[in-house]
Amino acid sequence: MKNLTRRALLRSFAFALAALCTLPALAADKPKKLLVVTVTTSFRHSSIPTAEKILAQLAQESGKFTVDFVQQPPNQPQNPRAPKPGPTGDKDPKFLEAMAKFEAAKKVFDAENPLWMKAVEKELEQLSPANLKNYDGVIFCNTTGDLPLPDKQGFIDWVNNGHAFMGMHSATDTFHQFRPFIDMIGGEFKTHGPQVEVDCINQDPAHSACKHLPATWTVFDEIYQMKSFERSKVHGLLGLDKHPNDKSPGDYPVAWCKEFGKGRVFYTSLGHREDMWNPEEKNRKNSPEIAKQYQQHILNGILWALKLAPGDGKPQVTKYPY
Repeated sequence: MKNLTRRALLRSFAFALAALCTLPALAADKPKKLLVVTVTTSFRHSSIPTAEKILAQLAQESGKFTVDFVQQPPNQPQNPRAPKPGPTGDKDPKFLEAMAKFEAAKKVFDAENPLWMKAVEKELEQLSPANLKNYDGVIFCNTTGDLPLPDKQGFIDWVNNGHAFMGMHSATDTFHQFRPFIDMIGGEFKTHGPQVEVDCINQDPAHSACKHLPATWTVFDEIYQMKSFERSKVHGLLGLDKHPNDKSPGDYPVAWCKEFGKGRVFYTSLGHREDMWNPEEKNRKNSPEIAKQYQQHILNGILWALKLAPGDGKPQVTKYPY
C-alpha cells in the first residue's frame, strides 16, 4: 500500500513538472498585441481603409499577433481654401462673393475643429504609457501630421525599452517638429513626384522582409524622397540607385529596419496605392502578385520587429553605390 502511494505521488509530481515545463512554450506561442494607428491631422490617404482591412487579415491569418485600431474620429471639419482674385483683381464681384463664402466657412471650421481635435486626443489616449503596457508594438499606417499623443517622449522611450515600431508609407510624414520621432524611425519625408514605376533593389535578400522578393522588384507607387536620413544608422532593405522620376544617379531609400535601444523599427515607404495593398483591387497598376509580395513584405517586417522572424538590424558595411 505504501509503495502504491509512493508511485502515485511520483506520478503526480511528474505530471506537475511536465505541465510547468510547457508554460514557457505556451507563453511564447501567445499572439503579440499590436496597436494600429491610422489617425491623420494632415493629408489623408484613400488607401487607409484598405490598409486597415489587410493588416487585420494578416494578423488573423498569421496567428502571430492581434491588432487593435486607433482610428480617425468621424466628421472631421474641412479647412476651406481662400479664393484667388479674378482677372480684375480683388474688386471683382465674383471674387468678393467667393470671399464672403470662404469667410463664412472659415468661421464654421474655426468653431468645429477644436472640438474634433479633442476627439482625436481622446482616441490617441490609447497610446498613453499606461495603456502601452498592454501591447508589444505599434504600427503607424499612413499617419500624417503632428498627432497629439498623451506623452510623445514616453512613446519613444517605450519603443527604446524593448518594443516594436512599424511604419508604412507616410509614417515618415508624421511629427516633422519632433526630432526624437525622426531619429527613431530613421528618416523624414521631404517630397515626391508623380506616381511612377521603379525598380527597387533588394538590399538584403536574407532578411525576412525581403527574402521572398527578387533581386530587382518592380512596383508602381508614389515614391518618397527623404531628408534626415543617414544610411550609416539603418539596415537597408529596399532602395533605388537613381531618382525615381528624373533618373539621375543617387541613393534613394525605400525601406529599412533598425535596432533602437532594446526595441526594433521597421519602415517601408511603399503603400500609397490601394493596389499595393490589395490583390483584389480592380483599378490597378500593380499586378495582384505585387500586392501579395507587398503583404508578405510588411508581414515579415512586422514579425521581425516583434523578434519573431530572422534578419539583421545593424547597418550594412556596404554603402551606396550598392
